[in-house]
Amino acid sequence: MTALTRTVRIGSSHGLHARPAKIFAQAAKETGIPVTIAKDSGKAVNAASILGVIALGLEQGDYVTLSADGDTAESALDTLAELLATDHDEGAA
Repeated sequence: MTALTRTVRIGSSHGLHARPAKIFAQAAKETGIPVTIAKDSGKAVNAASILGVIALGLEQGDYVTLSADGDTAESALDTLAELLATDHDEGAA
């Protein structure tokens, strides 16, 4: 089976700092399949690793590529893409 990919624009107004990175990494882990995330054409990291995700230094407006392989890859990528596009900082002080 060929890995599926999605390109997503980061929506959180303060980027993927600790809180949104934790939400995203936990969701990636819960998919039960290997998922990677890469900034632009950079090295892909395990999307379920909060440290790996934070290390990408993602800011609002950055584009990332998600990749997953498995029977549930399409629905997993849809869910994760929606999380990344959402502004988790909206309304936060």
